[in-house]
Amino acid sequence: MPPRYRYEEIADDLQKRIAAGEFPPGSRLPSRRELIAHYEVTEPVIDRAMQILRVKEITETLPGVGVFVREQ
Repeated sequence: MPPRYRYEEIADDLQKRIAAGEFPPGSRLPSRRELIAHYEVTEPVIDRAMQILRVKEITETLPGVGVFVREQ
């Protein structure tokens, strides 16, 4: 199995946390700054993880407001 990028691991972790109900549909995810501190990574890594969740249609971003879990 090839090594995984950190942003993939973070996206998977957030997806599991969403599935477990930690972030229910309609809820706002932690801010970029909070995620950077929690995962101890840089801003581009968090941005890439957020992009994965958006492409999978798990989250939606409201500019200037935040990232929210989509209603399924």
